[in-house]
Amino acid sequence: MDAFYASVELLRYPQLKGMPVVIGGGRRQADDALLERHEGLALNQIPVADFPLLRDYTGRGVITTATYAARQFGVGSAMGLMKAAKLCPQAVLLPVDFAQYRHYSQRFKAIITGMAPLMENRGVDEVYIDFTDVPGGQRQGGRSLARLIQKTIFDDTGLTCSVGVAPNKLLAKMASEFNKPNGVAIVGESDLESMIWPLACRKINGIGPKADEKLKSHGIETIGQLAARELQWLMDTFGQRTGAWLHDAAWGRDDRPVVTESEPVSMSRETTFERDLHAVRDKAELGGIFTRLCEQVATDLQRKGYAGKTIGIKLRFDDFRSVTRDITIDCYTADAAEIRRLAGLCLKRAPLHKRLRLLGVRVGTLLSAEEAANLVPKMAPGPVEYASAASKTIAKDPLTLDLF
Repeated sequence: MDAFYASVELLRYPQLKGMPVVIGGGRRQADDALLERHEGLALNQIPVADFPLLRDYTGRGVITTATYAARQFGVGSAMGLMKAAKLCPQAVLLPVDFAQYRHYSQRFKAIITGMAPLMENRGVDEVYIDFTDVPGGQRQGGRSLARLIQKTIFDDTGLTCSVGVAPNKLLAKMASEFNKPNGVAIVGESDLESMIWPLACRKINGIGPKADEKLKSHGIETIGQLAARELQWLMDTFGQRTGAWLHDAAWGRDDRPVVTESEPVSMSRETTFERDLHAVRDKAELGGIFTRLCEQVATDLQRKGYAGKTIGIKLRFDDFRSVTRDITIDCYTADAAEIRRLAGLCLKRAPLHKRLRLLGVRVGTLLSAEEAANLVPKMAPGPVEYASAASKTIAKDPLTLDLF
């Protein structure tokens, strides 16, 4: 989907079309005041001049997404809002509305599965489709079906999407970025040299900043340069598994199937603070936040019917360095109090001498609650709870909380 969150907001506020718009931060009083001030007025009639601007934002929030007009100024997802304000101060700033995004996500995915049932869900705004056996799907190399999907989604939702058509998921992912917004790109096996090899290595889904930096240190900046390296050299330099994958990716090889159903690997909750917090001086405040995150994760697990046995924490310090710690137990749990206790043990193993800007809690090694419950007779008794039906309430009095 093209700038999905921003596009959904523009359905609500069409008067902002063509303008730089940034979605991010929490729901702020400025937005509530905006709606109250124009109570009784249709949303599409609110004057543009009355919307909050990015230049007036103060806080620690980050950008969730931005319109293409805003991206031209160098603004992008995961960028701090304060930094973005320096690049594009005139951008309109809107809060996130995840309920609305999920609604439109479900709508466009239902349209796709009605036309091409083999669909892999890749998050709220992206899917893979295997249309090998879709009647008429091969016409014009897949372009006809791609255009039909685009038109049907637009007619139903008013939203646009970009489609990449290729022999596998690796190439289709890259192709989907070629003609944004609302474009279709087709990459065949014979197009590798002309369309894929000139691209930067970072365009391969799975090559992150660190791997890209290492590739550049060896004079490899494009996918073509990566393809020119011998397989053995890549395995010697990056390790056998990673080196073999890099070689296959550079040559456009990917045998991963479209997976229509998949189990979540983990569930987590995290928050970025409005100001940096100190583990000692702000212990009470951090303790309350920590407890709330554990309860939220437990609620997520129970709502979706899972339990886990690897509990971990994530810390990001004021210098933007991050650390993680986790612990694996014998029994599966979705109990808030138990998650809080185990996450607290993880905190004891983390360096807490610097101020914190982010705190997160994660539960991994998931199993369905039903399967976890069936394992109970096989495990030794202990303090760990199994996929409790309802989360226990943890004491909110910060004086009773031991953050460490």
